[in-house]
Amino acid sequence: MASVLTRSAIVAPKNFNRWLIPPAALAIHLCIGQVYAFSVFKIPFMTHFDAGEVSIGWIFSIAILMLGISSAVFGPWVEKNGPRASMVAAGTCWVVGFFIASLGIMTGQLWLVYLGYGVIGGIGLGIGYISPVSTLMKWFPDRPGLATGLAIMGFGGGALIASPMSNQLMSLYGGGTEPENLVAGLTPTFVTLGIVYAVVIAAGAFVIRVPHPEWKPKGFDPAKSTTKSLQTKGNVSVRNAIRTPQFWFLWVVLFLNVTAGIGILENAAPMIQAYFGITAAAAAGFVGLLSIGNMAGRFVWSTTSDYLGRKNNYMLYLGVGLLLYLVVALFGGSSLILFILATLVIISFYGGGFSTVPAYLKDLFGVYQVGAIHGALLTAWSAAGVAGPLIVNSVVEAGEKAGKTGPELYTPGMYIMVGALAVGFVANALIRPVNEKFFEREETVRAEQAASLEGND
Repeated sequence: MASVLTRSAIVAPKNFNRWLIPPAALAIHLCIGQVYAFSVFKIPFMTHFDAGEVSIGWIFSIAILMLGISSAVFGPWVEKNGPRASMVAAGTCWVVGFFIASLGIMTGQLWLVYLGYGVIGGIGLGIGYISPVSTLMKWFPDRPGLATGLAIMGFGGGALIASPMSNQLMSLYGGGTEPENLVAGLTPTFVTLGIVYAVVIAAGAFVIRVPHPEWKPKGFDPAKSTTKSLQTKGNVSVRNAIRTPQFWFLWVVLFLNVTAGIGILENAAPMIQAYFGITAAAAAGFVGLLSIGNMAGRFVWSTTSDYLGRKNNYMLYLGVGLLLYLVVALFGGSSLILFILATLVIISFYGGGFSTVPAYLKDLFGVYQVGAIHGALLTAWSAAGVAGPLIVNSVVEAGEKAGKTGPELYTPGMYIMVGALAVGFVANALIRPVNEKFFEREETVRAEQAASLEGND
């Protein structure tokens, strides 16, 4: 079994069709993207465990915290062992996490949900998130923004499927759409989702391949591909990348962009209910709609970055996002349409930030260990996964204690996000090309590429 999972076992022949790779990458990202549908479970969890916003919000925050930590810790392992072994490991953790969480729901033990969905599932999130990204950029060196958009849009779109499916499963197993029915359907819903995700991830792992070192797209000339101002002709190791100011400026940019977006995503269902008093089913539909914006942003904005440049795209995400948060804070409660449109665009920028950042890293550090560098950078996501929900949930709880209702509960949090995006805008403006002193020797890069062919004809 081990030989089937190794990188050397999945090196594709030179005539392999690279368009088979995006669907394989989508398989795992659509599954682990379920984490963005977590807000559908939030109110049933609060009822079932008799817990508050912050206590239940920690389930999501722990999962995102572990995503960043595991992607950083296991990034070099993912690069060494390849996407198939990584997808199998990620899928195992993700599915086991669902089963442990369902045991926690059944027994009324919230700590088991923290452990299962949060810790173990979060490890699966981190490994699964980075497992196909480096591979896709190697298959699409001519269009790295498009490549990462194809994969990462699946992570954003996971909630598009998971949100209505989870709501329907809770209603089906619970025998109705009332809150008590949704609570009753929680355990079998988690078991069902775990089984479905196991099958889909296994299918993607079976198909995934890495390109032959001598392969390149027809008509592609690497010598003519590095024309934008921030693109490098060298390669930087993960060890050296984290010593550069560019890495840390980009860390701050990602942290603040994610903090701003994730505060809405984690609270999407209860937020729109507080603003406009809609039903739980309609709120689940809003979560699905945000998923469309998240998914579309990941593909559209990352593809656009192939033409505008990654830095310019981030100026757009942070600058326009800042203005839209002001719109929500000042006028969001006056119009459902305005609220939905503004949050959709904000979430599209949030998704675009995720799908653009791997190509941004490739431009700055080369493709050599971009997967491991990406993993290290995702610690920013971990920090934001705690900061964003904690800020919004704490503001909401403080508002409730002060007797506030509706939009007043969320407005202070919106102003905090405006400030966060302003700081991120400045950090992005400070990014410059990487100094050549951090480049890896070309002999080292070629030797590792040759080593990946061991055991193959």
